Amino acid sequence: MNLTEMRARVRRDLHDEDVQNYRWSDDELSRHIDHAVRELSLSIPLEAKATLATSEGSRGLSLSSLGDLVNVEAVEYPVGRYPPSYVRFSLWGDTLTLLVGKTPSAGEEVNIYYGNLHTLDEATSTIPSPLEDLVAIGGEGYAAIEWASYATNRVNVGGGLTWEYYLTWGQERLSSFMKALSKHSRKNRLRLRQLYRPYEPPKSQTTDYGP
Repeated sequence: MNLTEMRARVRRDLHDEDVQNYRWSDDELSRHIDHAVRELSLSIPLEAKATLATSEGSRGLSLSSLGDLVNVEAVEYPVGRYPPSYVRFSLWGDTLTLLVGKTPSAGEEVNIYYGNLHTLDEATSTIPSPLEDLVAIGGEGYAAIEWASYATNRVNVGGGLTWEYYLTWGQERLSSFMKALSKHSRKNRLRLRQLYRPYEPPKSQTTDYGP
C-alpha cells in the first residue's frame, strides 16, 4: 500500500470522500500518516544491516552513514564465524564503541544490525502488510483530533459529524493505535533478547552482575 492508497483508506474511515469539499487536504493527511509511520518505526523499526570497517587503533565506529537510525540491536565481530559472534557495545551520539579486549586492526569488518525508520511515499513502502491497518488507525486518530481542535468554538453545520464526535473518535483510534504499538514492541524486545546478547546486562532480582 503506497501513500496515495493509504490516504484513500484514511479518508474513507474519516467520511471525507467528497472531492469538492475535503475536510483535510492531501498534505494534511500525509502529515498525519507520516506521524503514525514515525511512531510505528520507534516501536517496530525496519530491520536493516550494514557492514562497517574498523580504523587502526580504535574501537569506535561512526554510525553517521546509517541514515534514519532508530536503534542498534546487535553487533557482530569478528564476522564470518558460525555461530555468529555478537559482542557488547556502547553508544554515544553517532559513535558505537566495541567493548572488546583487543583493539581491532584497520579495515576489519563489523556487521551492525539496527532498526531504521520505515518509508511510505507515493512509490514505495517498507511497512509490512499486517501493519498497514495500524498505520491507518494512527493517521486517522491524529487527523481527527487535529480537526476537532481546529473546529472548537467555530460554527459547525455538520450535524452528527461535529468536533465533539471527531475528538472522541480520534481519541479512541489513538488509544487503539498506542496499545497495538505497545503490544508489538514487547514482542520485538523479547525476540531480540533471545537472539542476541544485549549490550547492557538485564536487570534481575536474584542475580548480581557486579559493577
